[in-house]
Amino acid sequence: MSTRYGNFFLLIAVSVFFIAGCTKDGPQGPQGPQGPAGADATVYYSEWFSPVAWSGASGDWYFAANAPDLTENIVENGVVLAYAWLTGDVYGGSAVRPLPANAVGANWSFLIHQYGSIEFTCDMFTIPSTSGNKFRFIAIPGTTPALKSATPGHPSAQELRNMTYREVCKLYNIPE
Repeated sequence: MSTRYGNFFLLIAVSVFFIAGCTKDGPQGPQGPQGPAGADATVYYSEWFSPVAWSGASGDWYFAANAPDLTENIVENGVVLAYAWLTGDVYGGSAVRPLPANAVGANWSFLIHQYGSIEFTCDMFTIPSTSGNKFRFIAIPGTTPALKSATPGHPSAQELRNMTYREVCKLYNIPE
């Protein structure tokens, strides 16, 4: 019988200890780490689009797309990333390739030939397909925290270029 009372008093003592030790408000803890780089950044991105027609000649194909978000400030001070989804890719069309890339027997790239426009290029000998090949760009202004090298924990321009398409989309909450 004494073991029963002993356990009962032990339970009461432990309960009092826990209840007395709890407080509603405590001291403020240290500030947590900075949130993701893209949390409050204005980042521009295009929808996926296919070329209507390729211009050029064998080994030097290109098409231009209207891109009003590619202003002088973004092109000169920010980062422009471009991607391709190519028909006949060795990954079965499931891969989004950052440009420049070598795929489907050709080199694919992009350039900004004038502000407000982007040009995608391909060095295939035969004209590339206009159906199935899709292209997209993401423009990150130089004023975003991601591009300020003095901001710890945020990727630099080069680190952004080395990230996968999915990583960039996740960082800036861009729908894939």
